[in-house]
Amino acid sequence: MIFEQLFDTKSSTYTYIISSGKGREALIIDPVIENTEEYIKILKNLDLKLVKVIDTHIHADHITGMNELSKITNSVKIMGEQSKSEVIDIRVKDGEKIKIEDIELTSMYTPGHTDCSYSFLMNDRVFTGDTLLINGTGRTDFQSGSSYDAYNSLFNILLKLPGKTLVYPAHDYNKKKCSTIDDEKNNNPRLQVSSKEEYAEIMNNLKLAYPKMIDVAVPANIKGLTIEQVKND
Repeated sequence: MIFEQLFDTKSSTYTYIISSGKGREALIIDPVIENTEEYIKILKNLDLKLVKVIDTHIHADHITGMNELSKITNSVKIMGEQSKSEVIDIRVKDGEKIKIEDIELTSMYTPGHTDCSYSFLMNDRVFTGDTLLINGTGRTDFQSGSSYDAYNSLFNILLKLPGKTLVYPAHDYNKKKCSTIDDEKNNNPRLQVSSKEEYAEIMNNLKLAYPKMIDVAVPANIKGLTIEQVKND
């Protein structure tokens, strides 16, 4: 299996390229538009054909590379059925399978960070988007977020996975690439709570700054636009 974890320094976004092998079909999870040429170069160097592009949710801190990649490669654009995106080809439901050759991902509806957040389980690893981060969790104070929904997604869905399951988030701000479900259960400070009310209390008092890109990124990601198109709209 080919597994590439790429990092965007501007938005601290992780993008994942996955394939069953050289010369085979590939999929990408959470691409960033500024890195489109880099993704295409990697795909060519590995002799891969991009067939599916997945976004875990509508991003607020960067514009997705989904649409540009689809234009170049004719790949299928995939998000969860709750997504407000107007350019999605396939809207998956909770528990639905996404397949390319020998690779299979299972969609998991994990709202809370946003109302359209999905995680994707693949064998020994799970791509958690912004729902579960390494030693953190996604904020819940915009885009129809809900700390109570997030609590349910974390404690009743993701943390129910086998403890050795590898956790690959959509972001990290401390140069950490991977964790496990057990590590997050034991060490993630936001998960050391005994009730949804206690978790909500933590999330409702984070006092985080308003995302710099949100007013541009969200409408762009809904309509499938570039930064320039949003400014001229």
